[in-house]
Amino acid sequence: MDFTVALAQIKPKLGCLDDNMALAEAAIEKGIAAGADLVVFPELALTGYFLKDLVPEVALRLDSPQIEKLKKLSERISIAIGFVEVSADFRFFNSAVYLENGEIRHVHRKVYLPTYGLFDEQRYMARGERFRAFDTRFGRIGMLICEDMWHLSAPYILAMDGAMTLLCLSSSPGRGITESEGLGSAAAWQKLTTTTAMFLNCRVFYCNRVGYEDGINFWGGSEAISPSGEMTDRGAILEEDFVLAKVDGGALRRERIFSPMMRDENLAITVKELKRIDREKDC
Repeated sequence: MDFTVALAQIKPKLGCLDDNMALAEAAIEKGIAAGADLVVFPELALTGYFLKDLVPEVALRLDSPQIEKLKKLSERISIAIGFVEVSADFRFFNSAVYLENGEIRHVHRKVYLPTYGLFDEQRYMARGERFRAFDTRFGRIGMLICEDMWHLSAPYILAMDGAMTLLCLSSSPGRGITESEGLGSAAAWQKLTTTTAMFLNCRVFYCNRVGYEDGINFWGGSEAISPSGEMTDRGAILEEDFVLAKVDGGALRRERIFSPMMRDENLAITVKELKRIDREKDC
């Protein structure tokens, strides 16, 4: 089926749940008015990123009033959004929730928490323990949160679980300069999203935030990638934006016929060899 995805490249305020919820609601209404079928937000869109000791103060349960409000809004448009989730045993997760038709369809807890450079997520958050695809009205989808996508096994697992669309929610700071004087982190992400889409014959929707926290900037550049690895839509760099990407439902079928990598992928060999490697490492 054909559908339209909105990438809400917003500028969340650090630790301000009410303000960020208002930003999200405004973007959702904008998506509805524009005829979008799905709106995707950045990683930790409801809280801001460099939370540190603020994590317990902004964490939400899945039955919180904010999530209930988003469930209601999802009766009009499907929503993928990032937040800090608190579990019943008081662990805190960097999570993304997918809501559709008034229900929570899926929650992904970030598995790979970076602890290098300016990142220190694992000090404040618990790690997720699984990657699962899930069914939506747009077909089978998989969600990743920022660093997850830099581990090849993560999108591969989702593709093997039937995902034809990958949503990546991100809070990527601007770092490095390329030879052409572009932003290094932007160039790296653009290579990653296109390569992932091409090798897995899947759509990729990448939503990255903008703004500053503690003197560190987030570069935006949200983008839609077709199953052939072609960038079809891209957001502004370093500025708020609202990207509308129209999805040609037939493009995925055509690409999988023309370049049938997923058809020919041998999961049994992959599993067998990984088990062998694991055994040999224990020797």
